[in-house]
Order: sequence, then C-alpha cells, then structure tokens
Amino acid sequence: MFSEIKKDIEATFERDPAAKNVLEILLCYPGVHAMIFYRIAHFFWTKKLLILGRFTSHIGRFITGIEIHPGARIGSGFFIDHGMGVVIGETAEIGDHCTLYHGVTLGGTSLKKEKRHPTLGNNVVVGAGAKVLGPFKVGDNSKIGANSVVINEVPPNSTVVGIPAKSAQKKEGTGDAVDLNHHQLPDPNAKSLQCLLGKIMEMEKEIAKMKKDSVETYPTDKT
Repeated sequence: MFSEIKKDIEATFERDPAAKNVLEILLCYPGVHAMIFYRIAHFFWTKKLLILGRFTSHIGRFITGIEIHPGARIGSGFFIDHGMGVVIGETAEIGDHCTLYHGVTLGGTSLKKEKRHPTLGNNVVVGAGAKVLGPFKVGDNSKIGANSVVINEVPPNSTVVGIPAKSAQKKEGTGDAVDLNHHQLPDPNAKSLQCLLGKIMEMEKEIAKMKKDSVETYPTDKT
C-alpha cells in the first residue's frame, strides 16, 4: 500500500509542472489525498472489513470531493488532476500510469451485482467532464476528450470525442509514456463535412462532364 502511494506521488511530479516538492503535494493536492484514502479503504475492503472500507472512503469523499469506491481496482502511478467531482464505481478497473481530470465519471449501467463499470488500460487519459459508462474496456494509450460520453469499447491507441463518443484518431503505441496532450483533439464532425464536400465536388464534376458529352453528342441545330 505504501509503495503504491509513493508511486502516486511520483506520478504527480511527472504530470503536473506546478508541483514543487513532496511536502506541497502531501498538503495541497486533493488527488493525492483521495488516493491515500482509497489505498487505505481498499486494504480494508480486501480484508473483508467492508464497513470500515466504506467509511474510510466516505471520509476521503468529504475532504476531497472525489468519490472512489474501495472495491475499485487501481494500478500504480495513478494521477487525478484537480479532482473535484471525480466518481469511480465499485467494479471499475484502472491500469498503470492513467490520468483523470476533474468531473470524470467511471459509472455503471446495471443494477445487477456483476461487472458494471469500465476498465481502463495502461496510460489512458480521460479529459475533464468525460463520462465512461458501462462494463467495457478502454484500450491502452487511449485518450478520451473533455465532456465526451463513452458507451462503447475503445480500441488501444485511439482518441474518442463527442456525445456519444466516436473514434476520431488512431496513433502508434507509446509504451510507458503518458501523453497528456488532451487538448489536441480532432473534430469528427468537421471531418465528416469535409468528406461530404469532397463527394459534392466529385458529383459536380461528373455532372459537368455529362453535360459536355451530351452537347457534343447532340449538338444544337442553329439553322
């Protein structure tokens, strides 16, 4: 547990240029506070001390505004930036070196006692306000745009945006590197419009050619 907390602190240094030292992180970063409460609550949860785990989680939510169910499974090097309003459900699973921004929800879509929350692979970045809803997987090295609503599986090395979210870009795997350029997101609607305009231009050229061929085949009688 303590080694995982140490890795969470190291992740804060790696992904927030505003971080100055360990003391500042321990005192002033709600994402780190939430993870400390989560790591303790998860320890209780795995020892079948369910009420104690839930109560510890509740204290963390009260202090930080971040709600992480103690039953969730979160890998090492996890970073929550700003954090207010983040919700992570009971059966959610998060890989190593993932980053969540404020307002993110990893939510469930079923009332059954089964896997009902998403699974994030390694090196996943979820932008501010995004909602990931359901028991599917978001592949390694993927990015989810701010305010997107994701309800279907996301392939590895993908970028998805929109409501509902659609795949807008594919990239090569980045290994262990975390890509935080979540502002550099393509616009799938603009791409669709460009394709439509291209088709219209092709049709206009075909119509012009057909008119020309028609005139040459049936010339107008000027006598």
